[in-house]
Amino acid sequence: MKKRIFLLGLALLLVAGMVFAGGGQEKGIKVGIVNLHPSESGYREANVKDMDRVFNAKNGYNVRKANDNTLDAQLNAARQFITEGVEYLLISGADANGWDSVLRAARDAGVKVFLFDRMLNVDQSLYEAAVVSDMENQGRTAVAWMRSLNLPNYNILHIQGQIGSAAQIGRTRPLDEAIRTNSNWRLVRRGTGGDTWSADEAKRIVEAAIAARENFNIIYAENDGMAEGAMKALQAAGRTYGVNGDVKIMGFDFNKFALRYVLRGDWNYDGQSSPFQADVIHGFIQKLEAGQPLGLANKIVINNETYFANPGKVPTQADINRYGLGD
Repeated sequence: MKKRIFLLGLALLLVAGMVFAGGGQEKGIKVGIVNLHPSESGYREANVKDMDRVFNAKNGYNVRKANDNTLDAQLNAARQFITEGVEYLLISGADANGWDSVLRAARDAGVKVFLFDRMLNVDQSLYEAAVVSDMENQGRTAVAWMRSLNLPNYNILHIQGQIGSAAQIGRTRPLDEAIRTNSNWRLVRRGTGGDTWSADEAKRIVEAAIAARENFNIIYAENDGMAEGAMKALQAAGRTYGVNGDVKIMGFDFNKFALRYVLRGDWNYDGQSSPFQADVIHGFIQKLEAGQPLGLANKIVINNETYFANPGKVPTQADINRYGLGD
């Protein structure tokens, strides 16, 4: 009996030793990344790949990842990462709101937070830096191009992205302002591509507008996938579009397929939203690990972004190779 007890105790010690050793083998800077799912869009696929390219064991990171399209799932993942003892928390939020308590918990636990891609509606004291796109500037740039057309009437079919996301808010606000302040700008119909920015949902919105015989000459879709869905609805209905058509099509994100449409004149506008923030955040983390200040005059670091339009600023194949996302 004593021998059995001794062997059982030895086995338990060995198991405990294996668990401890396993924990001790977790080398690298502990980082938790809360992002959206790559299936959300071509932009998101490129963004997730960029984060994976930089934040990995080869570069000295011990990474926990959660790719979820809903706010609740993201909040739960962030809380779990904090509980697991990450040193850095990187967040691209499905919704701009609802993050205050989680970020306060991170601060209390000594976790340093970086925002990427999208801003959150939180106090700046709750994060180290935000490496983001200026979504509202993207909207202002698109609206300015629309103004340059000098159309007698702007009858707009507006397809929004995920309601409450920074991209949706930023790309919507300048359009709403233009509609409110210009008598010849009219919102014909507004719908959303849903949480997944669905091309199929966008197609159904346009189909419904066509079935209702609504008069529109601009489709302002808040990402490329939804703009393509809208185009398919026009094709099925025999409506003309693009440079030589009756309906102007506008999208955002700079997928290669979208830039090709602009080059061919099938679409009229595509606004850039750069998905590449990982290298910048990596540099910031390395500074902090070395005990150096980030040296930022402003915690918000804005991606430098542009647009292409036809007519106007038509992309070349070289532009597509340089800027385009995906295949």
